[in-house]
Amino acid sequence: MPGVKSSDIPLSAFANAMQQFDEAAAKLNLDADLLEAIKQPRRSLIVKLPIRRDDGRLEVFTGYRVQHSINRGPAKGGIRYHPKVSLDEVMALAAWMTWKCAVVGIPFGGGKGGICCDPSTMSSHELEHLTRRYTAEILDLIGPERDVPAPDVNTNPQTMAWIMDTYSMHARQTSTAAVTGKPLEIGGSRGRVEATGRGVTITAREAAKNKGISYDGATVAVQGFGNVGSITAKLMHQSGCRIVAVSDVFGAIHKPDGLDVPGLIEHVKTTKKVLDFPGSKRISHEELLSLDCDILVPAALENVITEDNADSIKAEIIAEGANGPITPDADKILNQKGVLVVPDILCNAGGVTVSYFEWVQDRMGYFWDEDEVNRRLELVMVRAFNDVIKVVEEHNTSMRIAAFMLAIKRVVDVTLMRGFYS
Repeated sequence: MPGVKSSDIPLSAFANAMQQFDEAAAKLNLDADLLEAIKQPRRSLIVKLPIRRDDGRLEVFTGYRVQHSINRGPAKGGIRYHPKVSLDEVMALAAWMTWKCAVVGIPFGGGKGGICCDPSTMSSHELEHLTRRYTAEILDLIGPERDVPAPDVNTNPQTMAWIMDTYSMHARQTSTAAVTGKPLEIGGSRGRVEATGRGVTITAREAAKNKGISYDGATVAVQGFGNVGSITAKLMHQSGCRIVAVSDVFGAIHKPDGLDVPGLIEHVKTTKKVLDFPGSKRISHEELLSLDCDILVPAALENVITEDNADSIKAEIIAEGANGPITPDADKILNQKGVLVVPDILCNAGGVTVSYFEWVQDRMGYFWDEDEVNRRLELVMVRAFNDVIKVVEEHNTSMRIAAFMLAIKRVVDVTLMRGFYS
């Protein structure tokens, strides 16, 4: 477009994911054709979903399921319901899932799904119909050995129960391992709800050790107060961190001497927003990102830290609770500033790790108590963090590039062992 620079056009989520891949792959000196074979999604499906609304209207929604890789095991990834869901976004999220599973060393590939809809305008009855229709349309792709969905933005254990039941009805047998993130009563795992936030907390703690920052008393700002953000804030608060600011879609609040996080969680249950919490001061979303704090946790959506605001970041550590919250151009600025970024494919991998635990428990029909789940999660996350730090030190690079290098190498190794069917 005349008068518009390429730098003025926001980078798509998938372009972001591919740029991250290319930068890391370049440091591995691997065959270009081999890299191309693992870079792009292996399968993308777009489905039309007509459902009858409660008022009798017929409405057609668009759904997606992308399998990026199945080289290391079944595809694995959540399903999100959001008005801005697109094929580009789902492809990016599926790719990140491939690298996320590889970084933490679990035997899954990457997948992702979504429906372009606004669930806040839909009744439970309508959401159930939409979910079951979507499941029926992607039935040939999913299953315990093929592609295992899980909750994501605006989906939850009930959504997974509907998917599991629909899959089971078609399979003519109960298949609890067809999805993860289910209610406990039908094969869910203890510790799953808190798993992503717990993983963020563990990796942020390890990053603080790496930077020589005392975790007990560290100041933290959390952008986003959904499942991941609220649980991260709660667990960090329990660990002795001082949560000085949080935000949601309605606004942000700040309290320099630390928010009462349990009280805030109760406030949000009642009012549905963080604003007007007693003792806090309203600030803008941008002000939260630029607060002077030890740890910043972006736990909302993609591309919130860009080249336009990266230079204003004052945190020493950024723990990516969300997927893709930092653009590549912003990454470069943060690296130059000496900010330690714990990348999404490592930082928020606690969710998929405990999803793996759930899948294992379903398949063997034996379930662990929550302490056992959390103990195993701690071992996986700490080991993965240390694996990435080794690559950082060996190649003198950022944690993001190191995490991608580690993940790509693990996928390449398995791909070469398996060979190419033709």
